[in-house]
Amino acid sequence: MSPYLFDNKDDRTPDRFSVLESCYDPFSRRQLEETGLARGWRCLEVGGGGGSLGDWLAERVGPEGEVTVTDLDPRWAESRPHPPNVHLLRHDIVNDPPPGASFDLIHARLVLLHLPERLDVLDRLVGILRPGGWLVLDEFDLSWTPVLAAPDAAAVSLFERLHSALLTQLEKTGADPLWGRRTLAAMTRADLTDVTCTTYAEAWPGGGTGIGLHRVNMQQATSALRTDGVTNEELTRFYALLRDPAFAVNSYPLTSTRGRRR
Repeated sequence: MSPYLFDNKDDRTPDRFSVLESCYDPFSRRQLEETGLARGWRCLEVGGGGGSLGDWLAERVGPEGEVTVTDLDPRWAESRPHPPNVHLLRHDIVNDPPPGASFDLIHARLVLLHLPERLDVLDRLVGILRPGGWLVLDEFDLSWTPVLAAPDAAAVSLFERLHSALLTQLEKTGADPLWGRRTLAAMTRADLTDVTCTTYAEAWPGGGTGIGLHRVNMQQATSALRTDGVTNEELTRFYALLRDPAFAVNSYPLTSTRGRRR
């Protein structure tokens, strides 16, 4: 199992899932619809988290279709009811055998970014698509988070320092903070056809829903950040800044890349 900075066993995991679902599910659903998603399709949702997109896919494919939702720790998805055609599976996409084959659609959001073996996993996912089946990867470009408004220059410096420290910790675990911008080229090299991508971003004001992702991420990474010199005083000021309506930062751009197996 690859190291993962944001351990899903952490009690704050539902807070992270809630932000991702609120801010990014509508965009992900629109991109999945672009594949021609239809009733009767067999779908795989890799790293399904709380299961919201798996449930939506199940509604779209109808009772004659089926959706397999995998996760390293599926207990958060298991805590909510699901349509009968959703199958939850504890699964490690790096080390376990494939969770099926001949899928019409495979989707993963913010999974391969964290995996040092991401290119091998990409090839594995392509291999379990049916001919003509679609792979859709939604991935962040974590480097482009400009501050859009701030009460003073010190606030900008604080956000940039702590956010940079977080990206350093991600890189130490083998994550690629720039994977969102690299996905199209990787999917093209994997011999998919009709490869295209769309990127979504918005402003996250202090005190809003989206900016809470920075709070949860920092809280889950606190121990690692302290080893690199981030102080409790800096963290306290950072959390206060995230609540300040005078502060706003660009959201993480989510790039949705889709391609079809020949």
